[in-house]
Amino acid sequence: MGDVYSELIGQERAVETLRRAVDGRRHAMTHAWLFVGPPGSGRSNAAKAFAAALQCPRGGCGECNECRTTLSGAHPDVTLLRTEQLSIGVDEVRALVGRANVSPVKGRYQIVVVEDADRITERGADALLKGLEEPAPRTVWLLCAPSPDDVIITVRSRSRVIRLVTPSDQAVAALLEQRDGVAPALAAHSARAAQGHVGRARMLARNEEARIRRREILSLPGRLTSVTACLDAAHNLVESSAQEAAQATAELDAKEMATLQEMLGLGGRGAKPRNAQAAIRDLEDQQKARAKRLQRDALDRVLTELTGYFRDVLAAQTAPGVALVNSDLADEIEPIARRSTPEQTVHALDAILQARTALEGNVAPLLAFEALLISLSLAGRT
Repeated sequence: MGDVYSELIGQERAVETLRRAVDGRRHAMTHAWLFVGPPGSGRSNAAKAFAAALQCPRGGCGECNECRTTLSGAHPDVTLLRTEQLSIGVDEVRALVGRANVSPVKGRYQIVVVEDADRITERGADALLKGLEEPAPRTVWLLCAPSPDDVIITVRSRSRVIRLVTPSDQAVAALLEQRDGVAPALAAHSARAAQGHVGRARMLARNEEARIRRREILSLPGRLTSVTACLDAAHNLVESSAQEAAQATAELDAKEMATLQEMLGLGGRGAKPRNAQAAIRDLEDQQKARAKRLQRDALDRVLTELTGYFRDVLAAQTAPGVALVNSDLADEIEPIARRSTPEQTVHALDAILQARTALEGNVAPLLAFEALLISLSLAGRT
């Protein structure tokens, strides 16, 4: 095992900045950091690695108890917030601020890592701002978001920004080979298909079902031959994403409900607590919100795959010879490129972006995907 930064591939500039801070170089350390970068670049991994290095007596060796407990989420002085909901509310943020003000029990710092700082509500951001403006002496905030603009400006202005980049396909493939023992050909294919998203590349390399689902998504443009076909395909995508979310949460939902019922003393013959039904409804609401987010994440992966597909179509139309993301589908992509125009392909890419915006605005997924697939069907016609 290498040091805590060993799996942050392609992030040499960011890692050097973090090392300088851990080493205590002049003006290198601050109490609030904002890790930004495209999906899959390793924002949360970088934040946790930095937290481990700050707690480690050797600056992030990756082997000591401080490093191992921090990276595993078990360190008593490192709090990790990874939301499964659509937003992070003011109550959660206030609890974090309260936690941040506690003196370290064991480590050198009291560290709070927020993986989805872009999901903090406006009221939550106001509460967070108070924690950033008057931090405890040994407190460090590590916030993660896709871009600085996704975080409220008052929070952003009080944080030092660490920018992560999309790693190269070669670097991702090498990591899959070395860390996961993936065969070179499969590692290279998965890395190229994931377009620099390390987690997605690992899933494709290790999960045949994920590869099959991806192949089904990429076959969609060639099957959108009528409005009926578009509507059916939209229905199937939304249904499968809902089923995927339900399967992912079923076991956890059951455990949470059983634990709550036990805490409330339900199941016996005694009188039920007065607040039992309210507590159960609150948990059910939280579980529904979590399933909704997981479904939206699944649909977002569909949009990402389709973006890569039509990027390849546009490349075939305007820059022959450029390497395709989906080079294994060249025999399908080139006919679509020949029978449509670059303008139509750009329209298809715009439609994908509009679908993503619609989902973020809580438009019903079925309506968003019906409109998208009808637009994509037009992109393949002369």
